[in-house]
Order: sequence, then C-alpha cells, then structure tokens
Amino acid sequence: MAKVHFIAIGGSVMHQLAIALKKKGYQVSGSDDEIFEPALGNLNKEGILPAQMGWNPGNITPDLDAVILGMHARADNPELQKAQELGLKIYSFPAYIYQESKDKKRVIVGGSHGKTTTTSMIMHALQVSGTAFDYLVGAKLDGFEQSVQVTGAPIIVCEGDEYPASAIEKRPKFHFLHPQVAILTGVAWDHINVFPTFENYKEQFAIFIRTMEPGAILIYNETDPVLQEIVVNEAQHLQKIPYNIPVHRVDQGITSVTFSEHTVPLQVFGDHNLLNLHAAMLACKQLGIGEAAFLSAMQSFKGAAKRMELIGKNDQTAIYRDFAHAPSKVKATIAAVKLQFPGRKLIAVLELHTYSSLNADFMREYLHAMDAANIAVVYYSSHALEIKRMPDLDPATIRGGFGREDLVVINQPAALQAFLDQQHYEQANLLMMSSGTYDGLDFQTLKKYL
Repeated sequence: MAKVHFIAIGGSVMHQLAIALKKKGYQVSGSDDEIFEPALGNLNKEGILPAQMGWNPGNITPDLDAVILGMHARADNPELQKAQELGLKIYSFPAYIYQESKDKKRVIVGGSHGKTTTTSMIMHALQVSGTAFDYLVGAKLDGFEQSVQVTGAPIIVCEGDEYPASAIEKRPKFHFLHPQVAILTGVAWDHINVFPTFENYKEQFAIFIRTMEPGAILIYNETDPVLQEIVVNEAQHLQKIPYNIPVHRVDQGITSVTFSEHTVPLQVFGDHNLLNLHAAMLACKQLGIGEAAFLSAMQSFKGAAKRMELIGKNDQTAIYRDFAHAPSKVKATIAAVKLQFPGRKLIAVLELHTYSSLNADFMREYLHAMDAANIAVVYYSSHALEIKRMPDLDPATIRGGFGREDLVVINQPAALQAFLDQQHYEQANLLMMSSGTYDGLDFQTLKKYL
C-alpha cells in the first residue's frame, strides 16, 4: 500500500486528490495551517482531516512513498525542508497526477478560457457512454461526487491551467501532464502577477506544444489568431485538428447545434460554449465516442457550477451567474446572453476580484469589454484590496479602462444590493460575473427579482 503525505492538504483540488487516493486504497495523511469548508467537512468525512492545524516535521517519515506539495505551502515550510533532508520523492500536484497516469491515455484541456466547460463536456459524454475514466476538473459537476478521480481506468481527462505548480516548481501545471490528446481553447493574457508580459504568457503555450510527443494530437481553436500563430510556429511534429464555431441557430432562447445530419437542442449557449462543444466532440472521437452519441449526451449537459449557471428565470427575465473575470471572458459572456435573448435589456455586473483585475495598470485590457450591456456595473471590494495590500482604485480609472463613462462603479456590498433592488427586470436579464462572491452575496436571494 502506497503511503502519501500532503503538505497543504486543504486546497480545493489538493484535498480532492487526497480523498481520491484514500479511495484507491493508499495510506493518506496531510497537514495545513488552516482549512475551510468544503475541504474541512470533506476531509473529516473520509477520516483524513489533520488532528491539529500547523506544520509538524514529525509528519515526514522515511517510509513515505511520496510527498505532495500544494501551492499554499512556502519554500521554507518545515515539513518540506524535512522531506528534502530525507531525500523523499516530492511532487507538485500536476507532477503527481502524471505519475498516477503514466499508463493511461491522457487528454489535457488547456487555454485561457473554457477549460472547465470543455473538460466537463468530455467527462459528461464519457459518463453517459459508460466509459471508465479518471479526471481532474476545476468545478463541481452534476453527476460527479468529486472533482478528482484516480483509479485503474485506462483514460484520464484533465483541466490543465497555466498557474505555477508549487513553491519549488514554478513551471505552469499543464507542462507536467504530457498529453497524447490536447485541446487549446485560446490565448488571452491574464495573471499579470505571474506572467508580467503577454510575450511571457504566450511562451508558456509554445512550451506546452513544443514538449508534446511527436505524433500526438493537438485540437486547437482556429478562430484565435494568437493561438493560430503559436500552432504554426511550434506544432509541426503533431497531428493538428482545428475547430471553430459550428452551425447553429437560436430559437426562442434555445440554441440548437448541427453536425453532419445531426441537430440537437442544448441547455448551454453562446459562441464560446459552441467552440467548447466542438473541441470536446473532437476529443471524444479520439476516445471512441462517435458524433451522434456525443451530441445525444450534450442535450443533457447543464454546464459546470458558476459557468453560465442559471439562478432562476420566468417568461421575461433570466438571472445568470458566471465565472467570467478576464477581459476576453467578460466580453464573450455578455455577447452570449445578448445573442440568446436579443429583445431583452441586459444588466451586467462584473466583480473585479483577481490580482490582475484589481491592478490599475491592467484596467485598459478591459476596454469595450462591457459595451454590449445596456446597464454595466463594476463592483470591487475595498476590503479585498486591503487584504491584497493593493492601493484603492479610482472610479475614473475604472471607467477610463472600460471606455464607458456611464459605467456604474460600486465598492460596498450594501450599495450593490441597493442598486440591484432599484432596477426594473421586465424583459431584462441579470448577469453576475465573478471568480469571487461579491463579499458573500447569497445568489439565491436574487430570485426575488423574478
């Protein structure tokens, strides 16, 4: 029985991997300086919640087969230092996922946007078809108890992001996964605290392509000119499969998509989701799922949590929550709702929550991102700026960055609630976009506007 210890076990995916390995029969232990819900309850339920919080070098023993290091752990972590002294095998999260999947067919979904949804579509189609597979995805999905599964299955489907793997391994996570089948959804600069220039950011995708095995399959979004250029320069050694927006129609708020002779209605919508669906279908073909079976499965795909999640609707109003935060995602999400409901007013509320979005120098990247909304609101938390030790934002800087003088700028939760209460929702949709929570807003209370 393998014996594994997690340093910073309370992370959103770290604790899920710990649970997956426990279910596989491994002996699992872990530590952290603080653990919050849902990780706290999930770990406790499986009997692997640390007995006490804090770092203890005594947790690190010579009989450990692997030490898995989370992003939350710093380079001077005493347990990490003990593991290094003992010469133990130390893995970042993605490096360990690769160790567990060396003998599997690895499908990796990378790109600046659409990773979670595309991965989720592939997972849904595999599940509906009865195919055995493992997975790693960054959101809660209907029909899946966990967001990480590691078993003896012959296939693994992973969302692969660009963030550094750990405190001692700064390479992006997706560089460790070495896919036989890869999807790249597009390249749009974000994470300026990690990638200070766009050239530096683009290079991470070039490296990913460059290090794929000769003859591996690269499925890529040919509508993205930046990605197209990288593929032309770097992917001569690969089997390249481009994809684009498929034939579709929108009728009374329902999008239907057509491939060959097959036309099916979908529960998701928007050009970005149609791109995601096309990519997922091409990947599923490589896994033995045909076009008709894939499209049949997509009729019941509701999307991942917080990805164009429908909070509620009636005959004249729909309220959506979406994870969009980077400029390209915001623009695509607003466009999708406007196209789906062309006769309705759109009230769009974006929370600036990430380091990049709260940086005044990055604000110009949002130019025209909210132009298509009838009423556009930007919310940011003064408290979040204090925690991140960043200077306060000038509303004029935000309006200038977005290029919209009528932009409503709010930085207190009570003021946001008051603004939403004052709006008229007849023949109107409300779109809430954030990777955060608007300082703890209960999204279910928004149903009162219906």
